[in-house]
Amino acid sequence: MIKCHQKFENLEEELTDLKDVLKNSLQKEVLEIKQLSKESQKFQDVSKEFPQLRDAEYVIYSAFMCKDFHESESFIFIDAKGKTVCTLTGRDLDLYEMIKKCENLKESEDYS
Repeated sequence: MIKCHQKFENLEEELTDLKDVLKNSLQKEVLEIKQLSKESQKFQDVSKEFPQLRDAEYVIYSAFMCKDFHESESFIFIDAKGKTVCTLTGRDLDLYEMIKKCENLKESEDYS
């Protein structure tokens, strides 16, 4: 019997409003999640153009998107409980210098 490993031990508890398809994709590393670095100058500048980002705490995006297709990439911004705040694309922005590792999500010890 194959045991199903989950990447994060506490994803369900931390992001209670996150859609199941996003939870499953994060646990299987199809999608990546990062915390927004709201103190960064880049975030401050981008949130002036997209004010809804101020309500977001995290961004979810493809872990496997080739840089050549960056403009086609979708970024799902969620609040502290996992509710979708907005969705933007690579045409709207890039995430460099405005994201960091999620401080509150704990990776499972047996995950590999």
